[in-house]
Amino acid sequence: MLLIILGIIILVALIAVVMIYNGLIVTKNRVDNAWSQIDVQLRKRYDLVPNLVDTVKGYVKHEKEVLTEITKARASLMNADTIEKKSKADTQLTGALKTLFAVAENYPKLQANENFKLLQEQLEGIENKIAYSRQFYNDSVLDFNNKIQVFPNNLLAGMFNFTKKEYFEIGEEEARKNVKVKF
Repeated sequence: MLLIILGIIILVALIAVVMIYNGLIVTKNRVDNAWSQIDVQLRKRYDLVPNLVDTVKGYVKHEKEVLTEITKARASLMNADTIEKKSKADTQLTGALKTLFAVAENYPKLQANENFKLLQEQLEGIENKIAYSRQFYNDSVLDFNNKIQVFPNNLLAGMFNFTKKEYFEIGEEEARKNVKVKF
């Protein structure tokens, strides 16, 4: 009789371990998928930026510094290999694009250009998707980090080397400020 009770206890413990482990895997995969979605949107923006820059070049010939900053930020974003580096590069590119649109307001012919309007609308849509993807990613990271830190999950998480994930943060305090354009 004692062996039967011991067998049931071991079976229940084994089922609990499997359920916890599978839950951690599902949550980790959700974080990885959320990151992939951010990457897809960043890539779309990366591909759109050269068209935007080419459209603007003809109108803002003396604004080379803004266009150069966008090109540098775009390159940094694609060369970033960690979440922290991508976050910083994304902040740079976002700031550079804000500056570009602030500068563009001073060029009525550019504002009236249909191609510019279309690119601006596409970029706005992508920016909204990036913002949503960041939020979803950070929510997924929060869920995962919570799961690996609560008892008894933390015991299994440690045994199977589940580690905390990084949030996708803006990073620089400057990115939170309004863009100032000087002429």
